[in-house]
Amino acid sequence: MAFLTEPAALMALFAGFLVAFLIFFVVMYIYTALVLMTIAKKTNTPNGWLAWIPIANVYLMTQLAGVPGWWTLAILLAFIPFIGGLAFMAIMIWWWWKIAERRGFEGWLAILMLIPLVNLVVMGIIAWKK
Repeated sequence: MAFLTEPAALMALFAGFLVAFLIFFVVMYIYTALVLMTIAKKTNTPNGWLAWIPIANVYLMTQLAGVPGWWTLAILLAFIPFIGGLAFMAIMIWWWWKIAERRGFEGWLAILMLIPLVNLVVMGIIAWKK
């Protein structure tokens, strides 16, 4: 492991991780936007294109869930240390519960959104299953 003591090798390793993370982030963002846009189309919710705009996609989720638009401000909870992130996650689960019910699925599917990778499958089921 002597090669990791070289500054150039460390920078290359860091750059590789950064590129991999950015690619993963972009793929997840595109997938989530497609899911939200498809759900908006199937539920006849106007402005499905908001799925592609940061923060506006949270507003779109409130519209899909059938809750007032001011609930978009719940995103500010994420800035409260420790408990804020958990509170925002709980609100997101509640929104997905309501979205699943609106699409004709059992609401408990939203609880599966807490499990990494399974959440991607659940979003796809809610969006594309008949």
